[in-house]
Amino acid sequence: MHAVDYWEFPYPSYRRPILAANTVATSQPLAAQAGLRMLLQGGNAMDAALATAITLTVVEPVMNGIGGDAFALVWADNELHGLNASGRAPAAWTPEFFSAHDTMPEHGWGAVTVPGQVDGWARLSERFGCLSFDTLFQPAIEYAEQGFAVSPVIARQWKMYGDVLQKQPGFADAFLPNGTPPLPGEKWQFAAQAETLKKIAKSKGRDFYEGELAEQIVRFAQETGGALTLKDLQGHTSEWVTPISINYRDDYTVYELPPNGQGIAALMGLGMLNHFEPPQPGKLDTQFHLCIEATKLAFADLAAYVSDPMTMGELAQQLLDPAYLAQRAQLINPDKAGQPTAGIPATGGTIYLAAADSEGMMVSFIQSNFRGFGSGIVVPDTGIALHNRGSAFSLQAGHKNQVGPGKRPMHTIIPGFMTYQGAPLAGFGVMGGNMQAQGHMQLIQHLVDLNHNPQSAIDAPRFRVHESGKIFLEAHTPESTVRALQQAGHPVALQPHDSLDFGAAQVVLRQQHGGYIGATDPRRDGTAVGF
Repeated sequence: MHAVDYWEFPYPSYRRPILAANTVATSQPLAAQAGLRMLLQGGNAMDAALATAITLTVVEPVMNGIGGDAFALVWADNELHGLNASGRAPAAWTPEFFSAHDTMPEHGWGAVTVPGQVDGWARLSERFGCLSFDTLFQPAIEYAEQGFAVSPVIARQWKMYGDVLQKQPGFADAFLPNGTPPLPGEKWQFAAQAETLKKIAKSKGRDFYEGELAEQIVRFAQETGGALTLKDLQGHTSEWVTPISINYRDDYTVYELPPNGQGIAALMGLGMLNHFEPPQPGKLDTQFHLCIEATKLAFADLAAYVSDPMTMGELAQQLLDPAYLAQRAQLINPDKAGQPTAGIPATGGTIYLAAADSEGMMVSFIQSNFRGFGSGIVVPDTGIALHNRGSAFSLQAGHKNQVGPGKRPMHTIIPGFMTYQGAPLAGFGVMGGNMQAQGHMQLIQHLVDLNHNPQSAIDAPRFRVHESGKIFLEAHTPESTVRALQQAGHPVALQPHDSLDFGAAQVVLRQQHGGYIGATDPRRDGTAVGF
């Protein structure tokens, strides 16, 4: 057996969705099954979602960890609830603190804001869960103590980011214990992470912010150049927020969480697309072109305006004003690529999961350490890998997203939700940096305009408006679509078939006659499970 060839997958692989009364869909099978275990024990969709999320910090450590942020949309008691569990900048982070930098650091302590995710777990469990908080941690603790086999996708990402982060404080000792990352199929155990999860479970998250774990985080920061203090951790609070929304094609309403997240960009793009005829089957080039142009316009406003709500004022409402979106839609040439700039509104490595249960609760949940393994900082003997969300701040003087004490940076991770004529229809998400907002738009087009089932909506070719300005296209994009986009002036870059640039989607959609369709992305290891 040749190891290099053994973990290649040269043939197309097709997935089928699961149809069940209770379901969980996420990017790693062991984590999805952890959520299923909660449902089988009598738990509800929230219990399943949280057990899945907690397990993902163990079995998919490149994409998320204990030291990240989280957001959630929850349909319960006949209404949609939103939770922002993202953290704020340390008190020391004034603009002057970064005076020696031209841009925010991407790695190290200069990228670490207060992690809000652990508190988010506790708040969600307290409000919506029915199993005890410590029960939710059992699968994750078992995998951390007893080990699991690392998948080829995760092993690939582990190596890629390990090469970059190996010199960050604590990283190599935690995630490169033998000097190298685990190989595909290799067993991975992390006893220190299991002990940390036990402390979080027992204290309902408080140990992370004011107990022994908090003291370990702060002590390591002091020893290795960080600005994070015990007061910063103790001051963290997650916030219940009112979701923002836009009507799409009359009968549908798409919901996102309000800023500091980028979900508003997805709503803006959909609001612009409302001014064009729905895409038609077999016209992928037209569908892509219009959606690309709407994405570019929305992203221009995202970069200019979206930040912590305390610095945005009324801007969020103004950016979603129908008259403003109509004005922005007029800038889209149906035949030619444009060069968008921000408008002037009127004044006035991430994981995603979806879960639903037979009682009607639906959860759309996302958590992340941002770019693979986050900051690279790992607190010794804890398994706490800290995110690098602070890198999303701006150092531009006067910018809405300029770094400042106690501010939340603009966030990329966003859960999505959709209703049909006021009734809950779907929880959905697409993880992957700036792919998320544009991924939401593309999913909605398939689910609503083209009436595709969730699995087909996920499987369809995607584009990505990349940070470089290029338009990335998946390898299975039809050649005719590639040519048409090039002729329209788009700087197209076709990506290899195993590219990780197009995110990973999960969808749980409610059927009219009862039960759900759970679908997961073949671009990752994920699975949808249920009963």
